[in-house]
Amino acid sequence: MRKEHWSGSWPRFLLWAHVIGVVGFFLVVWQRTRPDKKDIINTLPVKESTQTTVGPLVSIIVPARNEELNIRRCVTSLLEQDYGHYEVIVVDDGSTDGTACILDQLAATHPDSDRLYILRLRDLPAHWAGKPHAIHRGTQEARGEWFLFTDADTWHAPNALRSSLTQAMQEGVDMLTLGSQQELPKFWNKVMTPMAYLGISMQYPPKLVNDPLSNVAVANGQYILIRREVYDAVGGYERPELRDTLLDDRDLARVIKQQGFRLHFVDGRDLVHVYMYRSLKDEWRGWRKNAYLGSRGGLLFVLLELIGLPQVSIAPFILPLLAALTRGRGRIGAKEASIATGLELTALVTYRVWLNRQLKVPWYYAFTQPLAGAVFEGILGQSTWRILTKRGVEWRGRVYNGSVQRERGMQGDRGQGDREAGRSQGSPVQK
Repeated sequence: MRKEHWSGSWPRFLLWAHVIGVVGFFLVVWQRTRPDKKDIINTLPVKESTQTTVGPLVSIIVPARNEELNIRRCVTSLLEQDYGHYEVIVVDDGSTDGTACILDQLAATHPDSDRLYILRLRDLPAHWAGKPHAIHRGTQEARGEWFLFTDADTWHAPNALRSSLTQAMQEGVDMLTLGSQQELPKFWNKVMTPMAYLGISMQYPPKLVNDPLSNVAVANGQYILIRREVYDAVGGYERPELRDTLLDDRDLARVIKQQGFRLHFVDGRDLVHVYMYRSLKDEWRGWRKNAYLGSRGGLLFVLLELIGLPQVSIAPFILPLLAALTRGRGRIGAKEASIATGLELTALVTYRVWLNRQLKVPWYYAFTQPLAGAVFEGILGQSTWRILTKRGVEWRGRVYNGSVQRERGMQGDRGQGDREAGRSQGSPVQK
């Protein structure tokens, strides 16, 4: 009799342990994710004229590889900032599409093209990843007291640079990074991005990132504003552990914080927009690149993620099946299973609706959580397998595995570091 009692108790114990785990998970993630008022950018009004601008020279560095769909909008927005003392350095990292042609058109036709400097690279040196190398080469050409590293798939409001620089200087921070507004026009954008944000915010909550006593550090590579003297002091991307990283933003932030410099991650969605991925294939490859390497706890934590992801994305939607499977066996009844399901779904949907609102995704996409969870399970599993088996991950025609990188189909007609333009003494950037 006692054996039967305990046998009948185990399903109920497991059910309610699962309910407590799921509800607790979403409460904790919400608590870690919700922004603090002091971690939001102070957006300054747009200025009609930059003639009276007084401030340090800022060198904006844009690494670009096969960005013909994005580069015109990005560079145009950068050339139209309402802060008057800056230069734009675009590093064309061996593009084989129309990127170079579009840059040439902008240099020839944009009214403010005297700010624009184009650096064309061909070969990627051994033991370097593409983006760190492109940024490094850009900094070698830069003259500014501040660097702004930004991606080619971004768009910047006219007051973005002035607002971020003003806040960085007023706060005395060494590195200011802005969270950007994701442009999510397609179905898979709206399905995948909230799940990605859930995972990132769980591991890198802004409150801990901005706490100088915490060792948690991350930055958004779409917008990193850093003092040149600080970048140089830590060795920049020439630093051995930064040369070949695929997580250039996180790892730079980690070095900055470890060296005792001040890092501030703020919400800048009003100022910077980004359109990252245009198809499910792009989503898969993009998140696969970072899924394993971006996990803070190494292999053990990744294994826990692989186990836990279905629990918080798929299981709450299938709990009603439990009642059907156990009906008539004296275990979990339909009413109990319904209560458990209701509690889990309430926590899940409430959090997802809140997160969707932050990302400007329709509320009903909360119910795509099982689909997103299943896809990310595949992405994380494949990312882990490819890294551990030394197959590497592919990105922008290059395959990376640790310090090993291979080129796929790179072509070009210029040698490494060939310049599109030269500088004249006492002048801004000359075409």
